[in-house]
Amino acid sequence: MNRILLLLLLLLPGTAPAAIILIVGDSLSAAYGIQVEQGWVSLLQERLDAGDYPYQIVNASISGDTTANARARLPQALASHEPAVVLLELGGNDGLRGLSLTAMKGNLAAMISSLQQTGAQLLLIGVQLPPNYGPRYTDRFQAVYRELAREHDVALLPSLVDGIGTEQNLMQSDGIHPNATAQPLIRDRVWEELLPLLEQAGRSQPAPPG
Repeated sequence: MNRILLLLLLLLPGTAPAAIILIVGDSLSAAYGIQVEQGWVSLLQERLDAGDYPYQIVNASISGDTTANARARLPQALASHEPAVVLLELGGNDGLRGLSLTAMKGNLAAMISSLQQTGAQLLLIGVQLPPNYGPRYTDRFQAVYRELAREHDVALLPSLVDGIGTEQNLMQSDGIHPNATAQPLIRDRVWEELLPLLEQAGRSQPAPPG
């Protein structure tokens, strides 16, 4: 379904508006270093449109964002968009800057609690740090996501870039951000975890009037 047709359908009586999928992330979700339409978020919207899924993605990802930054701006994003589904992909900049993992976990936990109070379906997406940060820090960093998923009973994609960051042909020259070739792989990875949440969100959506 193309966007013009979707907009026309939304104007018809008895047609429910598209529900919102809100993505709150950092540069990995903001198409850093590539064209926006090449990024996995845009590719995910294309898949939703092709499958006639009644969802519109709002990408609230900001390159360079830490969990503290995102926590501060989350209430406004929730009030503005009232999402049915939220993808939370954060922590990479905390890790790259060597910030406190306790603070990072606390920020993510606060965001998860806020999201759960809205009734939105939530997918927590982890990231990985380059190996030069050392196994002690990187292992503890990765464990934060597993602990949050278990403690708050939320769906988890353990790593957005697992198996990608070590492949030079899939990475930009900075060695941190996946290139355009990697984006469909990331889209597919997210899609596999997102689909069950869309089904749950669909069951909780009110039926269209009349």
